Amino acid sequence: DEATDPSISEENWECIQRFCDQVNTDMEGPLSALRLLAHKIQSPQEGEALHALTVLETCVNNCGGRFHSEMAKFRFLNEMIKVLSPKYYGIWSSEKVKSRVTEVIFSWTVWFPQEVKIQDAYQMLKKQGIVKEDPKLPEDKILPPPSPRPQNSIFDTDEEKSKLLAKLLKSSHPEDLQAANRLIQSVIKEEQEKSAQVSRRVDTISEVSENVRRMDELLQSYRRHELSPADQDTLQALSQRCEKLKPLLFRLASEVVADEEALAEVLQASDKLSQALGQYREVVASQ
Repeated sequence: DEATDPSISEENWECIQRFCDQVNTDMEGPLSALRLLAHKIQSPQEGEALHALTVLETCVNNCGGRFHSEMAKFRFLNEMIKVLSPKYYGIWSSEKVKSRVTEVIFSWTVWFPQEVKIQDAYQMLKKQGIVKEDPKLPEDKILPPPSPRPQNSIFDTDEEKSKLLAKLLKSSHPEDLQAANRLIQSVIKEEQEKSAQVSRRVDTISEVSENVRRMDELLQSYRRHELSPADQDTLQALSQRCEKLKPLLFRLASEVVADEEALAEVLQASDKLSQALGQYREVVASQ
């Protein structure tokens, strides 16, 4: 309450630091902290919500892997999304608060590219038009320095590339610095491709879900002999599109075979698609 007091204009860094210390001390610290912060971020008082976002970012920088793990779950991400969504608190949240929430989630996609749920949540916001363009992250944000990031980029996970880059950057030879620049560019391209892969998967699974839902509705009308000729054409077009999505899902599954959670999502979508196509063939053939 002290750290997010809306009556103060400046951050109370002493309180914020004590809050972080408590998070790191308690076994349930990250879970309890995020539950409290979600409530404060959703506050109708702009000052309280903005202070809570600063506390959240400070925890991200100072509370390590346990906090990051809880923060990256849909349970918390959904609470952040509610502040932006017009279906929830987006209708009365101030533009300043919504802008900061967008900045925070986007910054996590940059700093935690391996957290698939963060990437998925942000891509969903863009797909729904809630976020129209990536925000420009402020360079002068007054926050304590971030703690070391655990395996956040290819340089963190590829020890050989990391050592090579460090060696090249220490060199005084222009050609070595040029080689370092090329290495950085290649890694950036690789990480962008990974991000694009996540986006493709989110879009495809979303399309499968929507097509299956629509097919189910039309098939129910078909069984009752209530389907218009135009809707019959729509049903046929949906079945054809779903047939084309099957090999795409197979390819997506092969791309994420090392990621159990992502693989489970793709396989679940594939099962739903197969069931919908099976029902289509059964119903249409029987009539």
